[in-house]
Amino acid sequence: MAKVELALQVLTGAEATAHAMRQIQPDVVPVYPITPQTPIIQTFSRFVADGKADTVIVQVESEHSAMSAAVGSALAGARTMTATASQGLALMVEVIYIAAGLRAPIVIAVGNRALSAPINIHGDHSDGMLARDSGAVQIYAQDAQEAYDLMVMAPRIAEHPDVMLPVMVGQDGFQVTHSAEGVALLPDPDVRDFVGPYEIPNPLLGGGASSHGTFAMPDSYFELRHQLVQATEAAEAVYAEVAQDYRRRFGRDLPQIDAYRMEDAERAILLIGSAAGTAKEVVDDLRAEGERVGLVALRLYRPFPHAALRAALAGARRVAVLDRAVSPGAYPPLYSDALGALQGSATTLQSYVYGLGGRDLSQRAVRRAFAELALPAADRIGYLGLGGEDGDGEP
Repeated sequence: MAKVELALQVLTGAEATAHAMRQIQPDVVPVYPITPQTPIIQTFSRFVADGKADTVIVQVESEHSAMSAAVGSALAGARTMTATASQGLALMVEVIYIAAGLRAPIVIAVGNRALSAPINIHGDHSDGMLARDSGAVQIYAQDAQEAYDLMVMAPRIAEHPDVMLPVMVGQDGFQVTHSAEGVALLPDPDVRDFVGPYEIPNPLLGGGASSHGTFAMPDSYFELRHQLVQATEAAEAVYAEVAQDYRRRFGRDLPQIDAYRMEDAERAILLIGSAAGTAKEVVDDLRAEGERVGLVALRLYRPFPHAALRAALAGARRVAVLDRAVSPGAYPPLYSDALGALQGSATTLQSYVYGLGGRDLSQRAVRRAFAELALPAADRIGYLGLGGEDGDGEP
């Protein structure tokens, strides 16, 4: 199908996500507000109040309660969504593990934000990384348009019979949640047709005999957790299938990996999220100066696309992995994952941490990372913008 030409609306990432929810028409949305997620539910609540969405919004006393209500709702047979950020996601994590283990296909919109302490309301990926071993699928948007598109795709991924897992759709706090840009919304009927009806096997209220939330002894726990691993791994192929259908219907291409100008790149940057826009501009400038550089940005982070990443970086000799999170006492998370994916390959990696607590990533900093890739490999974790260097914020 040819690309669908639609008029642009000026929307923030949060507003675009709320529009996707309005079009999907979830049955139940349990939620508790937290910056910078609040505008998602604030906007969606207005749609419900105005009769534009037929959804039960459940106001709860905490994010832990929101996720607990979401589990019950989803397993009872209702399409369920929620939203959170930062400490709210941290409070949800206990129940996200439970939701994944119970195979509850809940879509979670996340305004990615730094974790305390100290208190910070701005964007980084610390909160998402906290949930990376939960079994939930994690997808990250680069901008408001992707926040919308990925939110439309998320129920199809979550509810696929081979998956049946929570799906977290992340967008960088303030850089995407609160930044307005042109977004092309699809027609409401097209979205509803794409998403389809909510169907899960053996719902609690389905009338058939089923067990949920059972106790598992050593003779069964291992096998049940292995089933969760298999479901999470299956989500990679399901993401590709859903993205292909999305492209076929609407002409929008959202592969699990965004490989930008990688056709002959010798040096590349690997990252997640909104910093891809800044990095792409630097890649274009350096290409104009005759340098063979490129960018790889992950949309799908969990399950980690090992083979696809290895293929995308096959021609690059040196890669700078930019993490917007730290793992104190260990390698940063994306760098650690990339090391595993590229083990035994000819590609060498250099780790950088950037943008913690919402600090901007400057083009100067990206240029520095590319320049250092041309030097002998450094056996350390680098920092971009720390202490105000590279022109990234104030020390």
